Amino acid sequence: MFEFHGDRKRYYEIQKLNTEKYVIPFIEQKLAIKPGCRVLEIGCGEAGVLAPFLERGCIAVGVELEVARLDMANEMLKDYVSSGKVRFVGKDIYKVDAEKELGGKFDLVILKDVIEHIHDQKKLIAEMKSFLNDGGVIFFGFPPWQMPFGGHQQMCSNKWLSKLPYYHLLPRPIYKWILKKYHQPVDALLEIRDTRISIERFERIVKETGYKVAAFTHYLLNPIYEYKFGWKAKKQWGLIRHLPYLRDYLTTCVYYLIKPS
Repeated sequence: MFEFHGDRKRYYEIQKLNTEKYVIPFIEQKLAIKPGCRVLEIGCGEAGVLAPFLERGCIAVGVELEVARLDMANEMLKDYVSSGKVRFVGKDIYKVDAEKELGGKFDLVILKDVIEHIHDQKKLIAEMKSFLNDGGVIFFGFPPWQMPFGGHQQMCSNKWLSKLPYYHLLPRPIYKWILKKYHQPVDALLEIRDTRISIERFERIVKETGYKVAAFTHYLLNPIYEYKFGWKAKKQWGLIRHLPYLRDYLTTCVYYLIKPS
């Protein structure tokens, strides 16, 4: 297992650094991040992504299904919590009463490394229009399912399976057999397989739910690899970026900003 999956504080710091250097500059192509800007993160985990927004004077809400992860979020951001600048909701996003529990609408909604875990992605993306202020946008960052580690096999404790690319694309019964044979987290990894999303499927959902793409960047090397492995971020080559389906196998991360059309 890679160290950052076991060290949640380190994971918080990685997310914070990545957001400062890559996520916020990407968003600011279309939305200025100013004091008072309202930000919602769905699947906030330990809230490392939200921290740089709070440092800029934003007001934030984080929603997280795994309630235990919010203990660190509350600890790391305790000054912002005590001042009312951020609060957390430990709940399935589908069960959140947006009007009562989120405190109003938002200028920015963030789903970073989250949409690939969500069931019925089309339903959620459609419903998120109700979360947005006029002029609001939604940020997505995710690994296309077909990319070398799109199955999140880096979660595996077996050192070979954690580093073996593409085997998550095997037929489901074979993939399940391998995971069971080597005593890996079968249910968690199969859920990621079942909720998988490609670039093409994401763009189709965006169009079908009445949004338009405001900005996008595809990466050959995911920006977060800079902090995990010391590899410099590299944008996808132009030719590959424009080849549907093939690009999914060679793109380790995509950033999208969408807004209602």
